[in-house]
Amino acid sequence: MSELRWDPLKNNWTIITKGRGRRPPDFLQRRTQVKMSACPFCSGNEEKTPPEIYAFRPNDSQANQPGWQVRVIPNKFPALRIEGELNNRAEGLYDRMNGIGAHEVIIEHPEHDRSMADLTIEELAEVLKAYRTRMLDLRRDSRFRYIFVFKNFGIEASANVPHSHSQLIAVPLIPPMIATELSTCREHFQRKERCLFCDRHSQERQSKERVVRDDVNFIVYAPYASSFPFELMVAPLEHSHDYTLQTDQQLLLLADTLRDTLRRLRSILRDPPYSFILHSAPPTHLRWGRPDYWASLPSDYHWHIEIAPKLTNVAGFEWGSGFQMNPTPPEEAAEFLRNADLSVT
Repeated sequence: MSELRWDPLKNNWTIITKGRGRRPPDFLQRRTQVKMSACPFCSGNEEKTPPEIYAFRPNDSQANQPGWQVRVIPNKFPALRIEGELNNRAEGLYDRMNGIGAHEVIIEHPEHDRSMADLTIEELAEVLKAYRTRMLDLRRDSRFRYIFVFKNFGIEASANVPHSHSQLIAVPLIPPMIATELSTCREHFQRKERCLFCDRHSQERQSKERVVRDDVNFIVYAPYASSFPFELMVAPLEHSHDYTLQTDQQLLLLADTLRDTLRRLRSILRDPPYSFILHSAPPTHLRWGRPDYWASLPSDYHWHIEIAPKLTNVAGFEWGSGFQMNPTPPEEAAEFLRNADLSVT
């Protein structure tokens, strides 16, 4: 029988369609291959991109030349632009503001055919450090209220350039989904004086049925009310509200966890398209008339990464109702991933 499950973090319901549960072979798909005559992200093609904002160059090579390991550039076709003023204004019942923000591309490796799962732990740690560096820099701009780091892998997940890369977008307001997370975490803390995420992690570790990996530093699990099949949460077990506070050693441990997780997904689902997003605390700029707005943030929020393979499409019911339908119970997804044969990756 199907179940409806409530997620107290996201404030929504998911329908787990147990009666027609789908196993990994049911999701295998022929991936679309994108061929490029000259990839702008490859080493040697630096002139095909905007000038770099940041790069990790192990041998101190010259900027905008080969010799980099990780390279960050402005998006050539940005969703939001950094120049200008917000000019937040009303229009009758509606509101509008100028499209001010930042949109950057993190090129994860100079070689074209290496995915994030192929990187060494040390190489992946440098990508994670680049996230931290760019977030710290952009949060100094008081116009930006939130900074997203996200990755789309595969054209089915909207990655139009096959060279492995992530993106960063800074936006001038708190997005609705993040606002919900911040609100539910704050309300939980006000009632119980405990972090909602820490409570979730404690419960998942106790039950074990949805846990994919627990190495004492980070936990990986399929959320109880997963919106998507094989959806995963990656989070530090030690309470921390802000990703940018992670040390180099902690990011090295995260790289190990993230690489292992992506390889498990690749083994079970044959290299599926996926998206992941990093949710961290917003910049704590003072809010007009609300001097204590972020006072409890270090106690009540907990940074994390959400990973969602692109295995199903949103249909009319989901779009019209707000419900999500997940044909694979998270307990089954976690078991498949725990037992993944990593030798085939």
